[in-house]
Amino acid sequence: MLEQYIPVLLLIALAILMALAFIVLSWLLGPSRPASNKLGAYESGMDPIGQARDRYSVSFYIIAMEFIVFDLEVIFIYPWAVRYKEFGEGTLWAMMLFIFILFLGLVYTLKKGSFDWAGDPVSGKKSEGPSYKTS
Repeated sequence: MLEQYIPVLLLIALAILMALAFIVLSWLLGPSRPASNKLGAYESGMDPIGQARDRYSVSFYIIAMEFIVFDLEVIFIYPWAVRYKEFGEGTLWAMMLFIFILFLGLVYTLKKGSFDWAGDPVSGKKSEGPSYKTS
């Protein structure tokens, strides 16, 4: 029985060995010409603006959580909608309650100002624009 796994284990060992060999060969044979612009931070081909330790707005995380919630909503609703006739009317009311609860959460985050990128949702203060500097 263990003999069936030998080809898979050999393939994994070969892949690891080749990866290590290519890393070592590039380190040994590749040119090494360090320069300050090569050793600096790279941000999509542009010079970095500000510090790397700047804080993200709370709105960023709230939007991310909203995306996850509505993504999960689709994951639950789609299979239910495909087989709705088999489940009966009781599941319709359960799904309507589910959607209503998620809608209340959306209304709450809208009232908190999470989608207003020009202001802070916690304090409600409006900002003049983005917090980063352009040069």
